[in-house]
Amino acid sequence: MLDIVTRQKDQATIIAISGDVDLYSSPEVRKVIIGLTNKKAPLIVVDLRAVNYMDSSGIATLVEGLQQMSKYQGELRLFGLGAAVREVFELSRLDKVFQIYESEDAALRNGKTSREETQSAAG
Repeated sequence: MLDIVTRQKDQATIIAISGDVDLYSSPEVRKVIIGLTNKKAPLIVVDLRAVNYMDSSGIATLVEGLQQMSKYQGELRLFGLGAAVREVFELSRLDKVFQIYESEDAALRNGKTSREETQSAAG
């Protein structure tokens, strides 16, 4: 069973998803994301900590959201990817397309991508 909870934090809308995101549940995720992009939400942060499985339809939903937001310079950021979900992003090389963070706080910080954070932490 899929559960989606949205909340506001400053200019960001945080979407917390729990359950499997697949062919049957991804339309619910799409409805929420596209609803926010239609309102031109400046920043959408997707919490994937409670998602254990995501298939290609779930990935396609997030890609569509990213494309819609790029039309008005909005940002879609992800955080909390578990090992299985992260592997899907890495295999499809979408980890290079999406801004992916380890935590909500990191995702909400302005101007730094996860790669920049890693480099500055190591630097």
